[in-house]
Amino acid sequence: MKTPKNRKLSSLFALILLAVCAQWLISSPALAQDEAVAEAENTEVSPEVDEGSKSVLDMFNAGGWAMYPLGLLSISGFGLIIYNFMAIKPGPILAKEALEQVDSALGNLDIEKARSICDENPAPATNIVAAGLARVDVNDYNPEQVKEAVEEASAEELSGPFILINYLSVIGSLSPMVGLLGTVSGMVKAFNVIEAEGAGSAQALAGNISEALITTATGMIIGIPAMFFFFFFKNRYGKITSRIGRMVGDIQFTLNKAIKQK
Repeated sequence: MKTPKNRKLSSLFALILLAVCAQWLISSPALAQDEAVAEAENTEVSPEVDEGSKSVLDMFNAGGWAMYPLGLLSISGFGLIIYNFMAIKPGPILAKEALEQVDSALGNLDIEKARSICDENPAPATNIVAAGLARVDVNDYNPEQVKEAVEEASAEELSGPFILINYLSVIGSLSPMVGLLGTVSGMVKAFNVIEAEGAGSAQALAGNISEALITTATGMIIGIPAMFFFFFFKNRYGKITSRIGRMVGDIQFTLNKAIKQK
């Protein structure tokens, strides 16, 4: 049984994601250092920005430590959405043309040709059919054995693509929690300032409260799209797996009919 293309794409996606994360971790300190040097030299980083407005990097720095895990979750979520748009399609999973050829070959009771078609067109659907054909013996045909093989292969093949869909659910759940943890951290700092300096230190209080609100908002901004696309891809994949069940059932019917008419 050959490795499906979507598993190769999964490995490629993981490598790309690691490279992006590494680049982000390397470039963030460099950007912060450049900004510090520019400030020390009394140069304006963005002279066109109105006084009091903040850039994305300023907001990131104001969010504190929680923005780093939130940044990684954001990159991971974006990458998973792109990957699932490319992978969760009927074409790569169903291999409809190959299944039609298999059905035609089984109608003529050409088991070897049907097996070779499955081997030449690796996909979850063809791998499931190939597992059933591996237990076909024309001289001593047992439909229950074929059915069991198909069910076992279905559980294995169809669980693979769904793993990366589930990761979106993990990101959608973790992001608001990490944002809330950053909120608690910012509020604790604010109360520590009040305890040490009193309520009159408005600038220090504003910085800590800003940290709390930024992390909360960032967690929600990451979590809401992640959960939306989790259910979107889950429903799309559910429709595809339903079609696989129907098409594999038709192939089994064709095989049973051809053997009875032998």
